Amino acid sequence: MLLFSICLLAVVVVFLCKLLVESNRRQRDLRAALKNRTAYLVDESLGSFAGEWRETAAAANALITDLRAANAERSSQLSQFEATLGSLQEGVLVVDATNQIILANKALSTIFPQAPVLLGQRVESVAHSSVFSAFLDAVRNGTAESRVEVEFVGAAGSIWTEATGAVIVPWNGTRGQWVLCVLHEVTRQKRLENLRKDFVANVSHELRTPLSVIKGFVETLVDDHAQIAEADRDRFLRTIQRHTERLHVILEDLLTLSRLESRTPGLRLEPLDLTALLRELADDYRQRATATGHRVELQLPAELASVSADAVRLRQVFDNLLDNALKYTPPQSFITIRAAVSATEIEIRIGDNGPGIPARDLPHIFERFYRVDKGRSREKGGTGLGLSIVKHIVQLHGGRVWAESPAGQGTTIVLTLPLKPQPVAQA
Repeated sequence: MLLFSICLLAVVVVFLCKLLVESNRRQRDLRAALKNRTAYLVDESLGSFAGEWRETAAAANALITDLRAANAERSSQLSQFEATLGSLQEGVLVVDATNQIILANKALSTIFPQAPVLLGQRVESVAHSSVFSAFLDAVRNGTAESRVEVEFVGAAGSIWTEATGAVIVPWNGTRGQWVLCVLHEVTRQKRLENLRKDFVANVSHELRTPLSVIKGFVETLVDDHAQIAEADRDRFLRTIQRHTERLHVILEDLLTLSRLESRTPGLRLEPLDLTALLRELADDYRQRATATGHRVELQLPAELASVSADAVRLRQVFDNLLDNALKYTPPQSFITIRAAVSATEIEIRIGDNGPGIPARDLPHIFERFYRVDKGRSREKGGTGLGLSIVKHIVQLHGGRVWAESPAGQGTTIVLTLPLKPQPVAQA
């Protein structure tokens, strides 16, 4: 009897040990299934004891199915979100609580071209802007302005943006505050605003000098006309006349620029014989009083194709260039007009052997109101708008214009005109 009891106890112990081992194995399998999001299959080898796990397995499998569905939905939403962000013109940036970049759309490459791979990087290593870092902190603290202007300085220069931001819930379950930031690039608007301010300042400065002179002499004539000698009155009136004419020239040039920069510059393109126009120009300038002591030479090929151009505007281009050559070169200087034809365009070079233009000034001479020698330019009656007008007219004809001035070898203005008219988009 004792032996039977011992045997029975041994069988029970062995069975319980086997059941415990199997239970541990099933727990490990269940944990692995939950971790890997795979279905848990109940092993039926233990007969009725497998039923103990059936409800647990069913609940685990239902949870795994729900997790799969949630992950699939989340992946789909993220894909749609990223596709939507990719089509936006504005840069979109999502950073975590440590300012590590979680999401960035393609538009950001125009703002941060030096960092093509943004994901995983810290904002500070990409943006190099204390203003932007302070803005992200302010968004998290709820103290940020609705829109902040941020400048990012890169190798190619400054890029200006308007930044807006909002706190979002982390979608990976981590703690901390994430920030969604939208960057709208306003570099072009900023440059145009600066150009507008510079233009207004330059116009005001150019108009102030002649107006001040006119005002001063007029006041003198009004207050003391009885005591002013006749010779002085005549000198005052001639000075007023000279500065009035200068005001008229400035305003005419401003109106010309305004028309050229409008959407309808009013060009009348017609077939134009350049050979006849350039010969006529050379003859006219040889006979001008200001050309005394200068030599105006014309060097044209045997055959110069006609172009489609506005004769009045093109004449204005050559008048400006030849006037400058006469004004800013000493007597006995040479002025040459050369032309050459290629397969697609005609190149015209108007050069002189005068003092030339310093290398530092050469890139700027086509800007409005830019003068190499400001005092001498005003003395000669220049407005600082002539070369800007030249540039606009040439570009409206589909051509190009630039200046060459090797040290000590004078100045040459080069312009090209296409043999066939090409439409040019207005800036």
